[in-house]
Amino acid sequence: MSQLSRPRPEFPVWPQFGDEEREGLIRALEQGQWWRMGGSEVTTFEREFGAYHGTEHALAVTNGTHALELALQVLGVGPGTEVIVPAFTFISSSQAAQRLGAVAVPVDIDPGTFNIDPAAAAAAITSRTAAIMPVHMAGQIADMDALGKVSADSGVPLIQDAAHGHGAEWNGKKVGELGAVAAFSFQNGKLMTAGEGGLVTFNDAEQFEMAFLRHSCGRPHSDRYYFHKTSGSNFRMNEFSAGVLRAQLARLGSQIDTREANWPVLSQLLSEIPGVQPQVIDERVTRNPHYMAMFRLPGFTAERRNQVVDALIERGLPAFAAFRAIYRSDGFWETGAPGETVDQIAARCPNTEAVYADAIWLHHRTLLGTREQMHEIANIVSDTLAAL
Repeated sequence: MSQLSRPRPEFPVWPQFGDEEREGLIRALEQGQWWRMGGSEVTTFEREFGAYHGTEHALAVTNGTHALELALQVLGVGPGTEVIVPAFTFISSSQAAQRLGAVAVPVDIDPGTFNIDPAAAAAAITSRTAAIMPVHMAGQIADMDALGKVSADSGVPLIQDAAHGHGAEWNGKKVGELGAVAAFSFQNGKLMTAGEGGLVTFNDAEQFEMAFLRHSCGRPHSDRYYFHKTSGSNFRMNEFSAGVLRAQLARLGSQIDTREANWPVLSQLLSEIPGVQPQVIDERVTRNPHYMAMFRLPGFTAERRNQVVDALIERGLPAFAAFRAIYRSDGFWETGAPGETVDQIAARCPNTEAVYADAIWLHHRTLLGTREQMHEIANIVSDTLAAL
């Protein structure tokens, strides 16, 4: 059967939901209090999510970008400071710092794992550096051993952008056990979702209490008299989102198991296609939730890669072009950009230049499919490349 005559594959849908999410919504509805100060869904979700990720201090917020912004503010990021970010990431990583008046400093990535290069991060530290932000790309935790040493040697704290990292582990340690603040996202495409939402895990109670104040307009939980102790904003999660997310969290472990079982199969099949290089998985990553199934087409231009993406979509694969290098987006330059040109940043980020132009990712719902569908994915990729 030719590729054109094959039926389109039917992968599992996303988001996935059932009676558990309905029950969560009804619980939130019938408790009679629909915001976190009067209800119990948000606080219960924070406790459950924190326990799953190895921390007692978890704060649910409105979205993943706000989670990053809040965490950075707690770490002292603001005007006159710098935050080191990977050049290859979704732009929220940099914009969260820029919204606080800080300068976002892009650095290069590892060309195999697509995670921040610890040596590049170390080289970018200045007297103004207030934080280093590793992004756990596609669910694979960045090199927290090397980054932890950079942090200890320099005194610059780490903040984990764990928007892709729900349930991930590094050398058997959960994200909340890695000694650094972590920010998660529950946006519609993420590994667990309520359409939008976010959460921050903290190392200690003082950080958590400061974050709580700032996420609630500076107002303590017990305040009756509008005594706002700090500046802040309204980043509070609502009770309905938390009710859904409690059900989503209960599904997470089994879904990770399925993706972990399917990725080695798909990765091997993709690696057998000439010119295809799957994302390299660091052996120290002991649990990888696989937010994306990523692979490169080395030597492709962005335009040719985009043609491949369009063709894969036509054949029924939920394919996407890789993130644009953040310094190649107009929004990066509006505020808080470093004193360099695009070409200057690109010259010190050669791996980012290559990966953003030639990488493709498939939605994680593909990895929730059957073993046979992993072969089907590889066949579609192979046939598509042969036809172009």
